[in-house]
Amino acid sequence: MKTTFQTALNGWKKSISYIFSCISILTFVFLNIAHASEPKPWQMDLQEPAGIIASKATDLHNFLLIVITLISVFVLGLLVFVCIKFREKPNVKPSKTSHNTLIEIIWTVVPVLILVVIAVPSFKLLYLTEADKPVDMVVKVSGAQWYWNYEYPDEEISFDSYIIAEEDLKDNQKRMLDVDNPLVVPEGTRIKFLVTGNDVMHSFFVPSLALQVYSIAGRINEIWTEVPVGKKKYYGQCNQICGVNHAYMPIVIQALPKNEYKEWLKEAKVKFANNPINENSKVALLEKKEVKEIK
Repeated sequence: MKTTFQTALNGWKKSISYIFSCISILTFVFLNIAHASEPKPWQMDLQEPAGIIASKATDLHNFLLIVITLISVFVLGLLVFVCIKFREKPNVKPSKTSHNTLIEIIWTVVPVLILVVIAVPSFKLLYLTEADKPVDMVVKVSGAQWYWNYEYPDEEISFDSYIIAEEDLKDNQKRMLDVDNPLVVPEGTRIKFLVTGNDVMHSFFVPSLALQVYSIAGRINEIWTEVPVGKKKYYGQCNQICGVNHAYMPIVIQALPKNEYKEWLKEAKVKFANNPINENSKVALLEKKEVKEIK
């Protein structure tokens, strides 16, 4: 009896040890994931949202997923009910009813009510994404075949961002995602992006920040986002087919603490001092850039 109890106790100790090991591994993985927003293998859901726009867009997505699931289940149940109740065997003489006023009113009014319910959060999100909101800084983004150019009008610096070739990757860099010069921004900042193109149409797409805007030559599109507090990398890619190297122009936005951003800015002004800024592409900046709460 004593031997059996000791054996069971040892078994429980091993099980608990395995459980704690699994928890430790999962915690380590989670902490690593928290430092970067990027696509994951076999990912089924959206990337973790960052900032007020991405959070509200994700909430709307989840709400709509519930709505369409309920509608799909209802329609499926209705089809099954009709197939069983009105099958040929118990209904040798089929009904010749052609109109039902109540049913026709219901299938007209209910979809309208559903659309109204969906429209309320949709319009709120649409208004939130309007680019006339007060921001902290402005960055101009130019898409080209096949790289990105980032310009800081207030700081008068500009540089190109290219994908890192697979043979040049370091241990902590990601294949097909990392670049030589990421777009560096301070954490906890609201940023307005002015997006244009140099040749064909590209798309400035960073899903975790809810950034999706086309870069078109001869036109400037505007979009803004909020970069949350925290040192983190946000990954994106051009998702507009733009040529043979379309897959090789990723986007990396590196958020840094404000003191580290100032240090980077000093180095960048020296590193990119010889990069010319196109005088013809200067744009008017906002007169007021103070941060206000946006609901």
